[in-house]
Amino acid sequence: MARTGFLLLEHFSLPAFTQALDTIVTANLLRPGLFSSRTFGLHDGEVISDLGLVIRPDARIDTAAIQNLDLLVICGGYRTELQADDALNSLLRAASEQGVSLAGLWNGAWFLGSAGLLDGYRCAIHPEHRPALAEIAKATQVTSEAYVIDRDRLTASSPSGAFHMALDWIKGLHDKALVEGIEDILAFEESRYRRIKPAENVCVSAPLREVLKLMDANLEEPLELEQLAAYAGRSRRQLERLFKEQLGTTPQRYYLELRITEARRLLQHTELSQVDVLVACGFVSPSHFSKCYSAYFGYRPSKEKRLVK
Repeated sequence: MARTGFLLLEHFSLPAFTQALDTIVTANLLRPGLFSSRTFGLHDGEVISDLGLVIRPDARIDTAAIQNLDLLVICGGYRTELQADDALNSLLRAASEQGVSLAGLWNGAWFLGSAGLLDGYRCAIHPEHRPALAEIAKATQVTSEAYVIDRDRLTASSPSGAFHMALDWIKGLHDKALVEGIEDILAFEESRYRRIKPAENVCVSAPLREVLKLMDANLEEPLELEQLAAYAGRSRRQLERLFKEQLGTTPQRYYLELRITEARRLLQHTELSQVDVLVACGFVSPSHFSKCYSAYFGYRPSKEKRLVK
């Protein structure tokens, strides 16, 4: 049995946490007893998630708890304060020394980096916190990917990344049939309807390629154009010029096309509701989603044909 622990930090991303946990729980539904999971807090008492829901962890994290884990997942969130804590750093280092694999969700990688546990590793972190991690972990390769598994370090920058991270971790422990079963139950259907990623165009410059990766990894919570420009080391006007010259479109239009085509894929090939789809693709309301969808495809999302068997 693989023993997993989730350390819930204040304002942790509830969607990222539940995506990872749901994947593990679903594996147990298919094959009981493969995994165990517990939740931990830094202190006794409740922890508030990013959605304002109050969670009471199973226990307070300590050295005894770490000794009974195979994987410890640090669950951060957009408003989780990036503050080094000597006690947490010591616990994380002790876990590493004991051979526990370490993971970080959203900005959880920052806490691993703060403890010096990402040196020589590749990692993923939410774009908002990439500069902060790069500053404290100079020997770490901070990527723009949705998730990264590098040996015994697992990191994800978004809820979708958390799902794929957990799924890939399970794939490394068990067979392909189990992974496909999990995908089918969770209605992602990626074993048969794999999402098409934007092509790696060799004619696209490195700064623009970085922005395209960021867009692709952040469909659920779209980044502002100013943020994208800052991450690419360009001004907003320079970024707009790159899109115009190399892709013949605007950043806003390209980003919308990514989100709207992903929404169509989800509507066609999964059993997700229209509300779940619009949330997953970063739309603020059903009316806004319907308006954009109709403008792009010529019909409302409610008219989309389901291709799920």
